[in-house]
Amino acid sequence: MEITKLRLFINYEKEEQWLNKMAAEGLNLSSYKFGRYTFEEGPPGEYIYRLELLKGEPTDEQSRDYLAFMEDYGVECVDTYMNWAFFRKKSTEGPFEIYSDFDSIIGHYKRVTYLLGTVGVVNLFIALFNVTLSQYNMYLSIVNFIIFVLFIPILLSYIRKINDLKKEQALYEK
Repeated sequence: MEITKLRLFINYEKEEQWLNKMAAEGLNLSSYKFGRYTFEEGPPGEYIYRLELLKGEPTDEQSRDYLAFMEDYGVECVDTYMNWAFFRKKSTEGPFEIYSDFDSIIGHYKRVTYLLGTVGVVNLFIALFNVTLSQYNMYLSIVNFIIFVLFIPILLSYIRKINDLKKEQALYEK
């Protein structure tokens, strides 16, 4: 039986936690389209989910090669949306982490930070631009400004994680 849930996430880590909670309850992700998650019922805890912001579009040759590489290691790409990939692996096969070294983890956080920063700054510029127009645009300006403000704590947390990972990496390299 298919179950659809509507939800929006800005923080991909919280989204990943939520998907794993759903899997623990026996709901396995089968598809995703902007805020619309479709699940199929299955054994509770059957899968572990991970999300990744790919370096390019899923249709790019480099991304296709990477997705094939992941599949060779028993990792299924459930769906992609824009540059995001939704991966899962059977929980019986042990822990599932996408990254095994500091450079790749830091690179992923940098990609996510750049994406969120770009979206946040674009919303700030739209908010400022709309302030100068009609009163109707003032309401849009408020929405864009709220989006910008919502992105700030998440961006700061990712920047902190990047800095912490760099410090930890420096300790291991000595």
